[in-house]
Amino acid sequence: MMKSLTVTNFAVVEHLDLEFGPGLNVFSGETGAGKSILVEALGLALGDRADAGKLRAGAERADITAVFDVSNNPAAAALLAEHGLD
Repeated sequence: MMKSLTVTNFAVVEHLDLEFGPGLNVFSGETGAGKSILVEALGLALGDRADAGKLRAGAERADITAVFDVSNNPAAAALLAEHGLD
């Protein structure tokens, strides 16, 4: 389960910390509110290729961090352990 998403200097986002609760979490908002930017950021955290054009104007680098809890998924925890990740 994804616990949090942190986005810094990506597209128009200077800094954003999102904490997710258990169950269904929904991104909702008007056109132009940034929902697609959050989905793109999540894609990058999961391995999509970055595009330098998405760097926030004036920033030297962007940072996107997703935190997952795999404690209830032994197969995922074992796979991460095999690769030296926790």
